[in-house]
Amino acid sequence: MTISQSPIKVGILGWPVTHSRSPLIHNYWIKAHGLQGGYEKLPAAPEDFKNVVSGLIAQGYAGANVTVPHKEAAYALADFADKSATRLKAANLLVFKNGHIHASNTDGYGFLQSLHDGEPNADFHENWPNKPVAVLGAGGASRAVVGALVDAGVSEIRISNRTLEKIQALGFLCEGSTTTITPVPWEGRADMLAGCGLLVNTTSLGMSGQPALDISLDKLPPFAGVVDIVYAPLETPLLKAAAQRGLYAFDGLGMLLHQAVPSFAAWFGVAPDVTPELRQLVIDHLEEKN
Repeated sequence: MTISQSPIKVGILGWPVTHSRSPLIHNYWIKAHGLQGGYEKLPAAPEDFKNVVSGLIAQGYAGANVTVPHKEAAYALADFADKSATRLKAANLLVFKNGHIHASNTDGYGFLQSLHDGEPNADFHENWPNKPVAVLGAGGASRAVVGALVDAGVSEIRISNRTLEKIQALGFLCEGSTTTITPVPWEGRADMLAGCGLLVNTTSLGMSGQPALDISLDKLPPFAGVVDIVYAPLETPLLKAAAQRGLYAFDGLGMLLHQAVPSFAAWFGVAPDVTPELRQLVIDHLEEKN
């Protein structure tokens, strides 16, 4: 006799959440692994967030991903939080177990894993962890990236932002590590690239509808990599300039895909693969919307 398993219900909480590609990713994996369940968009206004989460638990949801503007609220609401969420004081993954909320943050994992996408580049991987890393921006996205860089053992992170106080507020991420953060005024962003093994743009500059990022890459070494966590457009002016210089360029789609892996594994008990087919599926969806 076959025992049918109850479908696993999950989704993504955000405001707005209309443009999220997470349902596309997770429902692809659900189908690929022959699982019972579904992943949906779960709009939640900030003032309703707590009640919406309570409602999901009451309805038997296994958990939810969390996107802007709820990541800090999700962490605060959790009964238990792992190291990744505790350090960032923000969560993008909630797992509901026995009426309790377990929080995690997979953004940093997704960022580091995305650096292995594309063609093998031994020169880049041998160099970047041992060199300073330059980061543009000091907002919420920067927090996850900086935390991941600390985990990777980077000795110096140079952060440039229009407001230096926001950079200084990220200092807690280095506690208990040997990593140092060097604040750099926005006008010094090009000069800080000297000797860096990696440049990461966490600002919205270069995103569709936003001004392009104005920065010269002349001072980056030839083995350096350039990451833009934006994925709309897929190739930002920054990444195009990096490719023209022969640098290793990484778009933001890789981070989006890889950060989803631990969430799926936590809910469904299966670790899915980020395949070229899945990447192309999301690219096709992005192109349709544009």
